[in-house]
Amino acid sequence: MGWLSDETGLEKCAANYVPLTPLSFLKRAVRVFPDRVALVYGQRRYTYRQYHDRVTRLASALAAMGVKPGDVVATLLPNVPAQAEATWAVPACGAVLNTINIRLDANTVSYILDHGGAKVLLVDPQFLPLAADALEDMEGERPLIIEVGDDPEGVHDFGDFPEYEDILAEADPDFEWILPEDEWESLALNYTSGTTGRPKGVVYHHRGAYLNAMGQIVSWRLVMHPVYLTIVPLFHCNGWCHTWMVPALGGTVVCCRDITPKAIYDAIADEGVTHFGGAPIVMNMIVNAKDEDRRDFKHTVEVFTAGAPPAAATLAAIEPLGFNITHVYGLTETYGPATECTWNAEAWDDLPTEERARMKARQGVAMPFMEEVTVLDPKSLDQVPMDGQHQGEIMFRGNGVMKGYLKNPRATRESFQGGWFHSGDLAHQYDDGYFEIADRAKDIIISGGENVSSVEVEGVLMHHPDVLLCAVVAKPDEKWGEVPCAFVELKDGHSVDGDALIAFARERLAGFKTPKRVVFQDLPKTSTGKIQKFELRKIAKAL
Repeated sequence: MGWLSDETGLEKCAANYVPLTPLSFLKRAVRVFPDRVALVYGQRRYTYRQYHDRVTRLASALAAMGVKPGDVVATLLPNVPAQAEATWAVPACGAVLNTINIRLDANTVSYILDHGGAKVLLVDPQFLPLAADALEDMEGERPLIIEVGDDPEGVHDFGDFPEYEDILAEADPDFEWILPEDEWESLALNYTSGTTGRPKGVVYHHRGAYLNAMGQIVSWRLVMHPVYLTIVPLFHCNGWCHTWMVPALGGTVVCCRDITPKAIYDAIADEGVTHFGGAPIVMNMIVNAKDEDRRDFKHTVEVFTAGAPPAAATLAAIEPLGFNITHVYGLTETYGPATECTWNAEAWDDLPTEERARMKARQGVAMPFMEEVTVLDPKSLDQVPMDGQHQGEIMFRGNGVMKGYLKNPRATRESFQGGWFHSGDLAHQYDDGYFEIADRAKDIIISGGENVSSVEVEGVLMHHPDVLLCAVVAKPDEKWGEVPCAFVELKDGHSVDGDALIAFARERLAGFKTPKRVVFQDLPKTSTGKIQKFELRKIAKAL
């Protein structure tokens, strides 16, 4: 027996154990950085002292409206200051934050409000008609409404509900924050996109959000006082936990209501933005921005990109413009990004441009807060050979995995089968441990018994100089069962016909992988820039 066999007197106590919570980052920041700028929106500037005061007042106001610990408070807001403030204030009154996707239909919003049981709903006037339709459709008790006007952007409140700034002005600035007694307490409720059936309510705990935020500081190589631009919607995995992360370094959050190339370039040039996250579509916007929307800047902007594998062509085009891209990957169920393509400078810096971009497009390895991420056989849960050829399912294990799905124990059990979180994403793994997504299980095209990765075909088409965006899905075929069908958006002022694109792909792909049909149209996208392939599959089926 070792000397630690007798641990009498070594128990947890208030001095040596405090439940982990991201709330501690802002509590510390107001002491350490009281006069540094914490939040920027247009001409508005809030120091950490002011930011903390506004958060405290909102927490107080919610408590005064009857919100109790464990209750849900929902938002229908774009990336405006109130959304960032709610990220702190809702848990500071002991409640659970439910940020709702502003692009959902009224029926789905109604379902989320009923399923989550929100007591209060913060709404931007632009989305009050959506909220009204959703409330009308609800079966349960309707939440109280707080209207969040945005006068500088011309989005004025209607005056039918209590107004956000009025509520803050009347609230108690000395409200005592309600911190978790257990770090497993629920912090946030995020609904999956729900492309098939009803969306599932993913529950985050304080411990996971704290560790995710700390881990991303390491993964993103962050130092003191970053300036972070909110391109990732704050309703998407709570902005990948970045809003919780920034105060740990005394940084600044720059809110961006409408994501345009001009807004991004202006924020970088005028506010000195150093970091942002976004889907590959955002990088495409930057690469293809009009000359009049571009601004000069002298520093390198660090970008986390996720949502789909970035095309090698896009990576090769954006980096000379002053952006360093780190490819990350995760799901709502993993608090957003949970893996990173950690750059191996010694081995990869001197590779040809095309090969460097291909290495950078891999999903990578586990971030520091995630215990294990690997590729397993979905049936046996055995490790697949790390040869870049064998295909398996990406599985997660660690503190950065959700508590589970709200009121859905069956789905929770299925997703955690065998002690792993099953992502539903198919990948190959290499001998260095890095993995590369082959496809979502539902996106694999099976043509004549051969598996075709839509991601691979898309990567080839994105190299064509006229292609802005593309997505490849299965089209039913009498002979082959399924064949690849490409949906393409062209760059402004460019033209190419379908036959030319098919010939371009055929030079670079096996015959069975080559698209058999090309459709030119605007691609349907989610609020986070992901292409909605389920909509394209419907079109392909009807062709």
